Amino acid sequence: MEAWEESRAEQRASSNKIESECEPNKEARAAAMAVTTTGQGGLLGLCLNPNHDRDRSPRHRHRHRHRHRSLFFFLFLSSHPPPHQSLPHLIIVRPTNEYALSSSSTSLTCTALLPPSTGWMDMTRKEALRINNRLYPTWLHARLPVMLEFQGQQPSAFSTFSTLQGSGHAGRLVRMEQLWQEFFSDPSQWWDNRFTKKSPKYPDFKHKSTLEGLWVDGWLNPSWVKEKMASMALGHIQSGDGSRSRVSDSFCDSDKVGKLCQEGRLKEALHMVELMVRQTTKAPISAYVCLLKGCSRKKALAEGKQVHALIFRSGLNSNIFLANTLVHMYAKCGSVLEAHKVFSNMPQHNVYSWTAIISAYADSGQGEEAINLFQQMQETGLAPDKVLFVVVLKACARLAALEQGKQLHLDIIKRGFQSDVIIGSTLVDMYSKCGCTEDARELFNSMSERNAVSWNAMIAGYAQNGLGKEALALYEQMKQEGMQPDNVTFVLLLKACASLAALEQGKQLHSDIIKRGFQSDVIVGSTLVDMYAKCGCTEDAREVFNNMSERDVVSWTAMIAGYAQNGLGKEALALYEQMKQEGVQPDTVTFVLLLKACASLAVLEQGKRLHSDITKRGFQSDVIVGNTLVDMYAKCGCTEYAHELLNNMSERNVFSWTAMIAGYAQNGLGKDALALFEQMQREGTKPNEITYLCVLSACAHSRLVDEGRYAFDAMCKDHGVTPTREHYACMVDLLGRAGCLADAELFINQMPIQPDSVVWMTLLAAARNHGHVEIGRRAFDRVVKLEPKNAAPYVLLSNIYAVAGRKDELAR
Repeated sequence: MEAWEESRAEQRASSNKIESECEPNKEARAAAMAVTTTGQGGLLGLCLNPNHDRDRSPRHRHRHRHRHRSLFFFLFLSSHPPPHQSLPHLIIVRPTNEYALSSSSTSLTCTALLPPSTGWMDMTRKEALRINNRLYPTWLHARLPVMLEFQGQQPSAFSTFSTLQGSGHAGRLVRMEQLWQEFFSDPSQWWDNRFTKKSPKYPDFKHKSTLEGLWVDGWLNPSWVKEKMASMALGHIQSGDGSRSRVSDSFCDSDKVGKLCQEGRLKEALHMVELMVRQTTKAPISAYVCLLKGCSRKKALAEGKQVHALIFRSGLNSNIFLANTLVHMYAKCGSVLEAHKVFSNMPQHNVYSWTAIISAYADSGQGEEAINLFQQMQETGLAPDKVLFVVVLKACARLAALEQGKQLHLDIIKRGFQSDVIIGSTLVDMYSKCGCTEDARELFNSMSERNAVSWNAMIAGYAQNGLGKEALALYEQMKQEGMQPDNVTFVLLLKACASLAALEQGKQLHSDIIKRGFQSDVIVGSTLVDMYAKCGCTEDAREVFNNMSERDVVSWTAMIAGYAQNGLGKEALALYEQMKQEGVQPDTVTFVLLLKACASLAVLEQGKRLHSDITKRGFQSDVIVGNTLVDMYAKCGCTEYAHELLNNMSERNVFSWTAMIAGYAQNGLGKDALALFEQMQREGTKPNEITYLCVLSACAHSRLVDEGRYAFDAMCKDHGVTPTREHYACMVDLLGRAGCLADAELFINQMPIQPDSVVWMTLLAAARNHGHVEIGRRAFDRVVKLEPKNAAPYVLLSNIYAVAGRKDELAR
């Protein structure tokens, strides 16, 4: 074994040289013909090329045979002498394909001769049994019992056959042939990974439902596979002179196109296919597929349309496989309308066709249309597969369409897919996003098989529905059952801790993350920073941030957000300067957070510099950035410039108008706020509850009582906005500032909801400002009843008594 280990590197380096030395010689061919003619001889085993490293013994060569690229076989010469004595007595042969041994010995290529050895047979049997776990070709195992039978070892042959059959290798040949037949009958049911896989270990084709794999150059492939691949994918390519080009040349061209697409060189690949079409009127289908997949990855719609035109010119527009790929390409490029046109023009549809178009609508946020298309597919009688169920369930989850999700659940049970772990996990996610965490947990508990995705789906369901404690408890159960959490699990749990401000649990998770080696994960690190910041521990957050081995824009933004949310605007702005020095490019979220920090500090100069950086990076057209700029300038007192920005925005939404109205309100410009509010409605933007809150605040600061009353009434009658306690508090503030204390108290008593302490404190403050003792006393009693430990109402009432000169009440 030590000698074998020492020679591994040498064997790899010299493998190409070995193959070149394996040329047949005349003497060996003559001996092979003699064996073939007489029928005397038997297959004994495997060996390296004997021309390589002749000094080693046959047994040593046999032990190293699995490091060679080709497999060689022995034909034992039982009676025939070699052509001349200098040659050994054993012929090594190599099959031209994997099925050569099952056809005839004439398909064997002779390479050399070796002397016979009585110990070869036992060693061969042991080696063949030992290599079962090394993925050696099944046809060797299938031949071994026959070899033993031929040598008169019937008991060994029977025991060997039983062992091989129990190891699961018997029948693999039959299954492989079945899989290739399934592939050629409907290629759309298989993923094509030939030009995207990163390792030869990954299959070239993978079934979408069973996930079984196929390799084009696999050991177990039938001999007809490559010929069938050529006729199906490439056809016979007509050349310019009327002759038919070689299929191997077409394969080569297709491979070049695939490599160019994988490298992102779409224009070069497209040019190559255009030349192929000009010369032969048709390019290989695999070349079109590679181009379309490359366009999907790059979201290159223009190039994708050019490929579509070439397909049409080649007369392949009716090919269902290409049409499905076209639908997928248009969907990935964001052109759902074009995808639907291709789908509608298809002469026939299979499950993959429907899956492609339904996924297009679901991924573009049109979940209702996706569900409708799924129902149309069912009306055609076509049965959905597991992949399609997952797509439609995700669409239901995004829409929170519980009823449709339940109907899908019933269909899944009818078709027997409920035991599939992927479908089960997606069902848990759907119920959770529809707010039915109890149903999700019941389904989770009933799953016969659960993986990390299943646990993550349930943990995410709890976290998204504000049940952080349940999410953390499920994590403890997950550890008890021996399931290993991944980085997604920790991200979800850290977010739950952040929402609960559960610092201790967050620290425990941090410890588990270090134990499991996830501290170097950039997403986990960024979420840790966010968790500590939201728990108020900005120093701990900064320590985690500083210790991160890799930081991206999300990491920097999380730390900036932590400073901004904790009132540390200066630190946030300083960190932005460091971010620029280290060459990290900020995104729109970064600028929104920094602008809010400038607004809270009212630092106009820093805000202007940020505005300049935003313009340089081309983010000024982003509606959220534009809204935040308007808010920042307004809060810094530059209402005119803020209004100018609003007018110049290419896109405005309700938040754009609301930001400007709030700016006018904060600067005491109530009439300007009302004028802008009227303009907003004239331009067709419907106000929301926040808009009305800003309008009422503007009326209160400017003491526009009638306008405020009108706006409050219109909120309910004209736009159907239900007033909240904040709206009622604004109305009380409006009436109180105007001195209408009796109206304010009556308004509170007529509220359809129970007034809280904020409403009564607003009335008490108004009574203090206007010196109204009785109303102040009644408001004081209500506040103390709701918040007995609050000292603020006592201070306000004392001020009222002091101004009114009631020393006795003040002394009490």
